[in-house]
Amino acid sequence: MTTKTNKLSRIEKFGYSLGDLAANLVFQTLITYLAYFYTDIYGLESDDATTIIFVVGTVAAFGFNPIVGAIADRTQSRWGKFRPWILYTAIPLGIISVLAFSTPNFNYNGKVTYAVVTYTLLLLLYASSNLPYSALSGVITGNMKERNSISSYRFVAVMFAQFFVQVFMLPIIIYAGDGDKAIGIEIVMTWLAVIGTIMLLITFFTTRERVITKEEQKSSLKDDLSDLIKNKPWIVMLLLTTLTFISLAMKGGSYVYYFENYIDAYQLTNFISPILDVLTSIGINFFGNDPVSAGFGLFNAGGIIFMIVGIGLSKPLADKYGKRNIFGIFLFISTLFILVFYLFKSTDIALIFGSQILHGFFYGITIPLLWAMIADVADFSEWKNYRRATAIIFSAMMVGLKLGLTIGSSLVTQVLSFYGYVANSEFGPSSEAILGTKLLVSVYPSIPFFIGVVLLLFYEINKSLESQIEFDLKQRRNN
Repeated sequence: MTTKTNKLSRIEKFGYSLGDLAANLVFQTLITYLAYFYTDIYGLESDDATTIIFVVGTVAAFGFNPIVGAIADRTQSRWGKFRPWILYTAIPLGIISVLAFSTPNFNYNGKVTYAVVTYTLLLLLYASSNLPYSALSGVITGNMKERNSISSYRFVAVMFAQFFVQVFMLPIIIYAGDGDKAIGIEIVMTWLAVIGTIMLLITFFTTRERVITKEEQKSSLKDDLSDLIKNKPWIVMLLLTTLTFISLAMKGGSYVYYFENYIDAYQLTNFISPILDVLTSIGINFFGNDPVSAGFGLFNAGGIIFMIVGIGLSKPLADKYGKRNIFGIFLFISTLFILVFYLFKSTDIALIFGSQILHGFFYGITIPLLWAMIADVADFSEWKNYRRATAIIFSAMMVGLKLGLTIGSSLVTQVLSFYGYVANSEFGPSSEAILGTKLLVSVYPSIPFFIGVVLLLFYEINKSLESQIEFDLKQRRNN
């Protein structure tokens, strides 16, 4: 294993971060709108939407990611192992992103088939782009502080993507489609696809791979899998990643239902009117007269803005106290502000917004640490086994991510169906459906987060071991 340099320029950090901004224009849309798109825009029954999301997502998690990871680790090109994947998938990923959120005029069975095919292709191309992109962070530099730094750049970019999708996307969809959400979402996804493709190409051209595997350190797929099974920190991170994205997908996909079916529209209008007046005065007026979409956007905005503040504190805290300790402490605190949503009445608008802001701030501190810890697991594996298999380790984590997204998103539609939710009902939501919606943004997503906090007690890469691994690997590479 050789390392050309540890120090990264700001241009390279920024260029690398654009790749995650592009990916999250897709990923955040899946978390926030996939269930809602299938049930309330595309017109699928809740049970069919659940089946598609769960079955296709599970196949993608256990099929696409390990295969892409194994192939990427063995890719040889003049651009390295992982950068070529970013280059060659940029345009196809953009095209399928538009098709997956289009609404062709098929009969019902045709709609179901179209949804299965487009969602499958979207997850395949997303894995082929984002898994090598994530693994790239493990070979850009071997310096753990620089790795913390690029993670901070990366997840500020993630927050910008999340900010757009969760704050502006629903109002823009309504605005672009002149009230027709089906037309609006196609227009918006087309623009996002063009922008995302350009960003991925910038990532390819501005980054370099520096941690290079020597011929004698290369291993077989059997060796890689054997190393994984014996790697306890990897097992912990796999479970933690799965649990984290179950919670994110569950609460993220439920907020739009929460605002449309539970929040008191009159109180919401009174609360957000002064904010909308300020935005209108500076030319931001596409929120229109829909208090639900406007309130939904501003609610997400508060959380995301304070997430970005939290991300800014992540690196110095992790450098001083270690990633594991900071992750566990602030994940626990942030979860308390999810759980409390169960207590809020539909008229408690200020408390709802305030809790979202506090959750965003404390959770933001944890955001850059997850992927930095996974890169540390790749170092741990090399340190223990004298072999490096970066992409297969990241692919396993992507299994957790996709599995978490699949379980969380399918739980949204499944729980709503269990509590009797009927999309666009002329009679409005039943009391049981409202209860299900409240549970989906409070109690249910809190459970995986709390389990994740306990799991971190078994993660052995603490601050001291981080320093030891970095020192030992540096010595080996220099020799």
